[in-house]
Amino acid sequence: MTLPLEGLLVISLEQAVAAPTCACRLADAGARVIKIERPEGDFARNYDSVVHGESSHFVWLNRGKESVVCDLSKADDRAFLETLLSKADVFIQNLKPGAIKKLGFDLERLRRDYPRLIIGSISGYGDTGPLATRKAYDLLVQAEVGLASITGGPEAPARVGVSVADLGTGMNSYAAVLEALALRARTGKGSTFSVSLFDTLAEWMTAALLLQEGGQPPRRLGLAHTSIAPYGVFRSKDGVDILISIQNDREWRFLAEHVLGDKALGFRATLSSRR
Repeated sequence: MTLPLEGLLVISLEQAVAAPTCACRLADAGARVIKIERPEGDFARNYDSVVHGESSHFVWLNRGKESVVCDLSKADDRAFLETLLSKADVFIQNLKPGAIKKLGFDLERLRRDYPRLIIGSISGYGDTGPLATRKAYDLLVQAEVGLASITGGPEAPARVGVSVADLGTGMNSYAAVLEALALRARTGKGSTFSVSLFDTLAEWMTAALLLQEGGQPPRRLGLAHTSIAPYGVFRSKDGVDILISIQNDREWRFLAEHVLGDKALGFRATLSSRR
């Protein structure tokens, strides 16, 4: 089977989670992905050693890639990367703010030299504004956008159990690459995009913000939901915890009649919720 991105060359100057997530999805879709690593390697290699001595995150997010070591403080290695970029369709990078320009790879210059190249930058807080030069980490962003404040139980805020800022930003970057490829197919020209961890989670917090501004601030409810019920864990008569996630009146009426055995209960609750 021919994969949709076969024949495309992606150069990814990446580390940790966000950029590797994007590049991994591109590799899954058939692109040839060359991962550029510093001499000491992507620091995600050292998160743990549970997969036959290798890091779980690194094995997960770097499948299907080729890896090349480059010391970009050396002229020869910078020239090698330049050669790769001259042949590439996509360039993804998530170095600390300002680092890529200091190394001689100013993105505006790359845009002029390689007009068909799609260039994507992943940062913590975007390219402009007072926080643009700051590094970002998933936990900090979860707290800063307010996600931690609505996650967990009533007793304390909590971090989401996976790195949602990194992973969400990587998937946003993947979508941006696909959009840029569609645009290039029509115009023949590449484009540049920037995605940040903060913007990714801030967008996800829109409903919570609207609830706050509407006078119904969301609360930490564990597995329950601020707007939907029944939604969460309920203990049965014989002491078994059951997870229920009802989304609308139709589903509630079905649950009441076919699971709880009380059709009238579904009808009464529906009327009550509308008063």
